[in-house]
Amino acid sequence: MLNAENITIRRSPERGHIHHGWLDSFHTFSFGDYEDPRHMGFRTLRVINEDTVDPGEGFGAHPHRDMEIVTYVISGALEHKDSMGHGSVIQPGDVQKFSAGTGVVHSEYNASKTEKVHFLQIWIVPEKKGIKPAYDQLTIGDLKEDNGLTLFASYTETPGAIRMHQDVRIYRGILKKGQNRPFTMKDGRGLWFQMIKGALEIGGQKAEAGDGIAIERTSSIMMKAVTDTEFLLFDLK
Repeated sequence: MLNAENITIRRSPERGHIHHGWLDSFHTFSFGDYEDPRHMGFRTLRVINEDTVDPGEGFGAHPHRDMEIVTYVISGALEHKDSMGHGSVIQPGDVQKFSAGTGVVHSEYNASKTEKVHFLQIWIVPEKKGIKPAYDQLTIGDLKEDNGLTLFASYTETPGAIRMHQDVRIYRGILKKGQNRPFTMKDGRGLWFQMIKGALEIGGQKAEAGDGIAIERTSSIMMKAVTDTEFLLFDLK
């Protein structure tokens, strides 16, 4: 049974925050110049950055290694290029993942000269180091929805879903106001919700846009949409 001991809310205003003029960024977990030993990640979920980038601006070519990096665009369009030869524009409803593995150099820029781009960048620690770099991209609308949840990334082979090099399943949730959605947890696993839009109630606690919700040591939960809502759900070992 879900109670106060099983659920923790990471409130949006409590996150790390930087503003570099062209970049407005909120850090759910410690990242860059924002260091908080109380918030170093959740299980293998290491980074959730909510970024808003001005038109025509972005992150120049920079390296990554030994990390599973997932990008989810909320609004606008994000242009990606990397040393593996991939180039694409990611828009709302699209998800991109690359396994940095032995090393990848990439850049990310706002693809528009007039509109901001708003997105989440997520880092998940892989199960082992030194894997071969790889790139995947998909449109979530092309996948099967299960009562408001769409599985788009998975450790196990799942038709259409991106393959992750870590025991994690990632869902997009879109629930209408008043909709209830149960979810069953396997023993020893934890859930992290990252709220994007609207408000969701779980275990008698309400979370809103920008909030994170950690849930452990329970077998099942019930999500209740207080308003129309959008979120990401991570099911982690």
